[in-house]
Amino acid sequence: MRDHEQRTHEARSPSSRIRAYSIALLSALCLATVSERARGADSPPQGPQHGIAMHGAPALDAGFTHFPYANPDAPQGGTLRLGMRGTFDSLNPLINKGAVAPGVRGYVYESLLARNADEPFALYGLLAEKVETPDDRSWVAFTLNPKARWSDGKPVTAADVIHSHAILRDKGRNNHRTYYSKVTEVSQTGPRTVRFSFADGSDRELALIMGLMPVVPKHALSIEALQKTTLEPPLGSGPYRIASLDAGRNIVYERDPNYWGNDVPAMRGRHNFSKVRYDLFRDVNTLREAFSKGVYDVRGEGDPAQWALGYDFPAVARGDVIKATFKTGRPSGMAALAFNTRREMFSDVRVRRALTLMFDFEWLNRTLYHGLYSRTQSFYDRSPLSSHDKPATAEEKALLGSHAARIPAALMDGSFKLPKSDGRGRNRENIRAAITLLKDAGYVLRDRRMVNAKTGAPLAFEIMIVSQPQQKMLSNFVATLGKVGIAVRVRQVDSSEYTRRRNTFDFDMTPFTWSSSLSPGNEQLHRWSAAAADSEGSFNVTGAKDPAIDAMIAALLAARERPAFETAVRAYDRTLMAGEYIIPLYHLPEQWVAHWKHLAYPERTSLYGYQLDTWWDTRAAASN
Repeated sequence: MRDHEQRTHEARSPSSRIRAYSIALLSALCLATVSERARGADSPPQGPQHGIAMHGAPALDAGFTHFPYANPDAPQGGTLRLGMRGTFDSLNPLINKGAVAPGVRGYVYESLLARNADEPFALYGLLAEKVETPDDRSWVAFTLNPKARWSDGKPVTAADVIHSHAILRDKGRNNHRTYYSKVTEVSQTGPRTVRFSFADGSDRELALIMGLMPVVPKHALSIEALQKTTLEPPLGSGPYRIASLDAGRNIVYERDPNYWGNDVPAMRGRHNFSKVRYDLFRDVNTLREAFSKGVYDVRGEGDPAQWALGYDFPAVARGDVIKATFKTGRPSGMAALAFNTRREMFSDVRVRRALTLMFDFEWLNRTLYHGLYSRTQSFYDRSPLSSHDKPATAEEKALLGSHAARIPAALMDGSFKLPKSDGRGRNRENIRAAITLLKDAGYVLRDRRMVNAKTGAPLAFEIMIVSQPQQKMLSNFVATLGKVGIAVRVRQVDSSEYTRRRNTFDFDMTPFTWSSSLSPGNEQLHRWSAAAADSEGSFNVTGAKDPAIDAMIAALLAARERPAFETAVRAYDRTLMAGEYIIPLYHLPEQWVAHWKHLAYPERTSLYGYQLDTWWDTRAAASN
């Protein structure tokens, strides 16, 4: 997944207040930029290049022949059968309307540049063979590959690129409109070159976002056609065309025998199957059963109970189905119980800390999840961006400045760890420490109820959830709180009510997940800035307002080289953890995938984990 697509839902309906604040915050970036240049940071190469990186220069040189995690000698042929839960009624992935069939965006449409999953955020030539941007990133220019063709044989032109930007900016998905409207001018500067200009270079990610813009054919997709849901197969430039479909049930992609990009380095060793078929299922139980019967070939698993016990069917015992694990450097993200600090009871960090002490992860992991989860200790766990177990460097301390004094010593010296129990379900030592904290915060136990010592108001709150598994996960936590007189109600609501109440901050506590990438950027303003705390619909659900957080967001946005960027993100991570706005939950330590044995994949796993588009069918190799 591309970073900017992971953030799509955060870019829909952006608040003018957040945007105004962003401008003010970004005005401070010049100081960090000057500082970095003073340290002798290398500037990215000038002139047209074979690739572009978010920070610094791309890792692969101009002569690279394939991505490091792809096998250029992989056999081609066979059919990859995939299963998904859901349905579809449209083949148009470029608008908000309709339930779109899986695969259309990735298999049929292409972008100017292709992402290397072995780098945090770097793009290389695809439809465009060259990319150029100045050091201040106030514009970006793409020179098209002269070999690029639509599947009807017509060349991909500069006019197609300009047309794609215009119609997606005006009528495309909300994230397209948000990003592409930041382009102030589009011009054709050569027979095959298109230049996009920006108001300034403050949003350094824009150059890469334009490189990931889907390109559509001007002669086959008008602005009127773009706005309609349709089951008419689209015309694209990608490696596959739609061969057949049964609306809502299945769709089959067939590799284009005349695909223009076979020799593009970014595509070698990828898209090796002659056909890719998706079958869609209405419920998860049917989906699991279909895999066990061989209806489809590969299944990613995210449920520890299923991974531990659910793969006991005959095909596994025979060795026909293989359970594989893959390492990934992608951050775990933060799944947590979010405190709404706008509520008076949660405005006191001692209360938040006390409740964190009473959450017994070890018991939960042992009894419900077979010990397979890891406790999340950082917003960027499992990656180099995490501050966990890492002492703050001199550069981090300098970046934090006076804010460092408000960060607990354990978070600064790398010794911080979340409270731990013996896993037996008693958690007595942590409960005693929690009661002491509550006493310090002004609460006492009266008639088996925890109440405010001055007002007599009980310490009671509601946890808003949307699913039954969340209820199960919370059962021990709620019971523990009840033992010390804290009354907690768990209320399950439907998805629409959950969204409404979350967007208006009408809750006390709720499970929430902040996804993470190796290239966090402008979306952090929407998640944690002080301005976002008062903007309905933002992802600052906790209501955090901390100048240290704002300063570290400014620092990570200003960074131009990877070392400086990682320093800024680790400092940012420390400020978020120091606020104790959440009770961190857990994550999978690696990727779990079950597949039928005729599938194979390269020995090397990418930084972002396994990449299904590099797999192949061993039976195809045998028949060649």
